[in-house]
Amino acid sequence: MPTIHFGVWEIDEGPACSAAVQAALEEGYRAIDSAEWYENESSVGQGIRAFLSSSFNKSLPTPLTRSDIFFTTKLKDNVDYAETRKAIKKSLQKSGLGYIDLYLLHSPYGGRKTREECWRAVMDAVQEGEVKSGGVSNFGVRHLKELDEESGLPEERWPTVNQIEVHPFNTNTEIAEYCRKHNIQIQAYSPLVRGMGFSHPVIKELSTKYKCTPAQLLIRWSLQMGYVPLPKSANRERIKSNAAVDNIVIEEEDVKRLEGLDEHLVTDWDPTNCP
Repeated sequence: MPTIHFGVWEIDEGPACSAAVQAALEEGYRAIDSAEWYENESSVGQGIRAFLSSSFNKSLPTPLTRSDIFFTTKLKDNVDYAETRKAIKKSLQKSGLGYIDLYLLHSPYGGRKTREECWRAVMDAVQEGEVKSGGVSNFGVRHLKELDEESGLPEERWPTVNQIEVHPFNTNTEIAEYCRKHNIQIQAYSPLVRGMGFSHPVIKELSTKYKCTPAQLLIRWSLQMGYVPLPKSANRERIKSNAAVDNIVIEEEDVKRLEGLDEHLVTDWDPTNCP
C-alpha cells in the first residue's frame, strides 16, 4: 500500500475531479481514495485511465500500469449482504478499473448484525476477485472487535485498514493503539485538520524549524506515527507540495509535542461511538 493517498472528498464529479486525479498521479501519488458517498468514482476512474494512457506516463522510464495505482472506495450505507454486493459491483462499474484495491465500510452505522452482514459481503467480494482487500472506516474499538477477535473469523478475514480522523488535534489514541496491536493499518483522513490548525503557535514554530509548510509538517507527523495520510486538494501546487515530505524528519521530542496538542477536535463527523 502506498504511504500517501490522494483524497477526493468534496471534489465534485466532472472534469475538475479527473484533472486533480491526473495531476496527483503526475506528481507522484500512487493511491486515490474515493467513496460511493463522494459521488465521484466515475471521474476518479477517468482520471486514472487518462493518466495511464497519457504521453506523460508513456515517457516515464517504466510506464505505470493499472496494477501500480491503488484505488480505494467505500460503501455508503450499511443495509445488508445483498445491497453491499450490489454497491461493490456498481462502484466497480463506475470506476471502470477492473477491480478495487481496497473497499471499506464507510461507517459503523446500522448495528452489529448489519455490520457483520455487510462485512461478509466485502470478504466474499475479495474471494471472487472484485476487491483485493477489505477494511473499515470510522470504526471504534468495540466495532473492530466485532469483526476480528470476537467474530470467530480467521485472521485473513479481519479488516486490514481502519480509516479514521487522526491528526495532532485529534489523536484517537485508544483506536490507534488497538489497531497497532491487531495489525490494522490506520489511514488518516483530514490529516491537515482542514487548515484549522495552521495558525497554532506550535505548528507555526515547528514549520519554521523544519523549513516546511504547516501542511507538510502535519503529513510528515502522520507518516512518522505509522499512519497513511489522505491529504486532498484541487490545487496543483498544493498537490505537489503535500507529497514533498521525504526530506523532513521530525525529532522525537517534537513528535510528542505535536501529540500533546490533542483536544479531540472533530472536523466533520465522528461515528466511532455509535451503537
